[in-house]
Amino acid sequence: MSHNHPHDHGGACAHEALGIEDELEMGIQYSLYEKIDTINVECLNEEEEGSGKTVFKPYSQRLDFDKHVTSDADEELLFNIPFTGNIKLKGIIVVGANDDSHPKKMRLFKNRPKMTFDDVSAQADQEFELERDPNGVIEYSTKVVTFSSVHHLSIHFPTNYGDSNTTVYYIGLKGEFSEAHHHGVTICTYEAQPNAADHKGDLFDSMNRPIS
Repeated sequence: MSHNHPHDHGGACAHEALGIEDELEMGIQYSLYEKIDTINVECLNEEEEGSGKTVFKPYSQRLDFDKHVTSDADEELLFNIPFTGNIKLKGIIVVGANDDSHPKKMRLFKNRPKMTFDDVSAQADQEFELERDPNGVIEYSTKVVTFSSVHHLSIHFPTNYGDSNTTVYYIGLKGEFSEAHHHGVTICTYEAQPNAADHKGDLFDSMNRPIS
């Protein structure tokens, strides 16, 4: 669905009205929400506890405005998103309201778990200027080389279009997923297996006679 022509506003790309086939294809592409470790997702400065997790949902539900997150003390929101494996992040869609509460800027940090607002002064791995997108048709293309092996993604929305609070209805993540590899566990498993050749002199047959 994404087009590879240059854009002035951080790699965003608007889609025309989507047909049914396009809608299904976008749903397949934007399925990384299934690979999020949802229980451990954090949203800092959310007005309602746990509401930040609800914006990661199927593409077909991106306009379900019952599920949303609104910032509390000011306009900032910070998401800490762990994955169940490694992802290659290729694109993001952000749906907000068609008013001044829509986020205006998005900053991405990779593999920095448990970020707080004290940490966001660090240089982001990528930043985008956001357009108002109440219909979820603008895709922001990430630098694939930078985001090729991500097990944790932090998304910081520092500002909106002038409202005192920011509201987000949907965050869509497009890319590829691979299972995490636990080499240490595998090695331990193999080493725990007895090797008959190493213990040949210690083995006995069914009559309890040493095997030579």
